[in-house]
Amino acid sequence: MRWRRFVAYWLPPILYLGLIFALSSMSSPPVPKGINQDFLHYPEYAVLGFLLARALQQGRPGRTSAGLLALTVGLCAIWGVSDEMHQAFVPGRVPDLLDLWHDFIGACIGAAAFGAWKLWRG
Repeated sequence: MRWRRFVAYWLPPILYLGLIFALSSMSSPPVPKGINQDFLHYPEYAVLGFLLARALQQGRPGRTSAGLLALTVGLCAIWGVSDEMHQAFVPGRVPDLLDLWHDFIGACIGAAAFGAWKLWRG
């Protein structure tokens, strides 16, 4: 039963973190034509924020606490810092504080979306 709970709640954000790491390891990650790469940080980290908040909540009923959402954003921010540091070692990539800011905003959006989703679901 615990294994199923882990797979259901923690495997999605762990796999998603792996995807972020893989994309950050590319000198020239695939970006849809006509889209500014900086913009992609928002949805990238919004998804991470939603998945991580969901994992931390683990299906418990009721509203999501502000503390859980703050923890979610903090963990996403830590990952963002490590991601920017990682890019310092990837040819053609550089760490950027503005990217970290976009990551933080995206994480806030994702965590807030999860909180709103929990409120809506009741």
